[in-house]
Amino acid sequence: MSTDAKLTHGDIRGHLITQATPMMIGVAAIMSIGLVDSYFIGQLGSEELAAIAFIFPISVALSSLGVGVSVGINSVVARALGEGDSDRAARRGNFGIVFAFVLGLIMAAGLFLLSDPLFRLMQAEEALLPLIRAYMQPFAFGFPLLMAIMGINGVLRGQGEAKKTSFISISYAAANWVLDPILITGAFGFAGFGIEGAAYATIAGWLIGCIFGFYLLGRTALPFQPSKVTDCQLGPSLKAIGGVAGPAAFSNAINPIGLSVLTALVATQGQAAVAGFGAAGRLQSFSVVPLLALSGAIGAIVGQNWGADKADRSRQAMIWAAGFCVVYGLALAVVLFFGGAWFADFFTQDPAVIEEFAAYLSIAAWGYAGYGLLIVSNGALNAVGKAGWALLQSCARVFLIMLPVAWLLRPAWGSDAIYTAELAANLIGGAAALFIVWRILRKK
Repeated sequence: MSTDAKLTHGDIRGHLITQATPMMIGVAAIMSIGLVDSYFIGQLGSEELAAIAFIFPISVALSSLGVGVSVGINSVVARALGEGDSDRAARRGNFGIVFAFVLGLIMAAGLFLLSDPLFRLMQAEEALLPLIRAYMQPFAFGFPLLMAIMGINGVLRGQGEAKKTSFISISYAAANWVLDPILITGAFGFAGFGIEGAAYATIAGWLIGCIFGFYLLGRTALPFQPSKVTDCQLGPSLKAIGGVAGPAAFSNAINPIGLSVLTALVATQGQAAVAGFGAAGRLQSFSVVPLLALSGAIGAIVGQNWGADKADRSRQAMIWAAGFCVVYGLALAVVLFFGGAWFADFFTQDPAVIEEFAAYLSIAAWGYAGYGLLIVSNGALNAVGKAGWALLQSCARVFLIMLPVAWLLRPAWGSDAIYTAELAANLIGGAAALFIVWRILRKK
């Protein structure tokens, strides 16, 4: 069996476009789930909107751990293909899918058992806990399906099959779009389940995406073959994937963990502040989709060229990606700064929530270019097996900048301190990440 490391030749800018564009569509589809959920849950009331604001950073943190596993699989598959060893790529890719699913089962059990203590730690009001529990319990049961999808996507991206990963994302997002209004608020004479319905819609989407993912993977040079799992050496395969996946998973999860702490700090300013902050966070997640897509696309490009000893092409990819982050991030900041209140009207009619929504965007949006530099740099570092550096800079961004600034300024500035802390973390973190990745890429 052989497969071509197709990203080691041809125009770098072209590869960035062909890899990032379908991923952009796929990531946009995934992020749209949060927006659609917020829209229909917002129709239930401000309490439900506040509950989903607490849930959002936790669900993102869990998904980010899955993304880290996907990044680990992507890294080992891409480098093996770049080195011309397609059999090793197949063994480790298949092992990675099984590893992702089993890890999902473990995480689901922990989430189910620890849900209430976790949200109490985040300062969620007792009145919100039944709403949070109604969503999180079915979400936990379905979570292994998402992890299986992450494993499949890792194998596809390592081969440079970004288009197929976007098809998977669109399939389960589309299911969510159709089911949300039916299962949340009700339709066709059906009353709906309320906030619990959002979880049911998500699980149904994951199931569809998982089935479709295995089908698409079977049409590539590295299909899922259980025999490859039994043939692989458990220790070396786990070490190869875990060496990148472990740091990458925690690196990806650091930001939503920090967001969880910020949510707890915002909660001291009242329920309207939490609802506004949470809804604006959903819009932010959708707005930075091109940056997220680029951070995912750059891994296969850098990884394959690094494995093929074409470090100059890896550096070219990073230069073009960084330039895009700066231009797009600043343009996005202008749009969100002037349109914050207008966007808020889509989520709520509560004046206090709208005010907080607009205040968040007017401050935090100016750091999105830096955020893009950080996540794209992390994608490149993970691809070349330097996931420890990516984890270090992500931790420093949250624990040395974001949280101290928020804690120190909150007594005087209130909720604006939290938004300013995110701005400072993105600007400083992005600059530091770019410096680190460039030094590492120049060493080869």
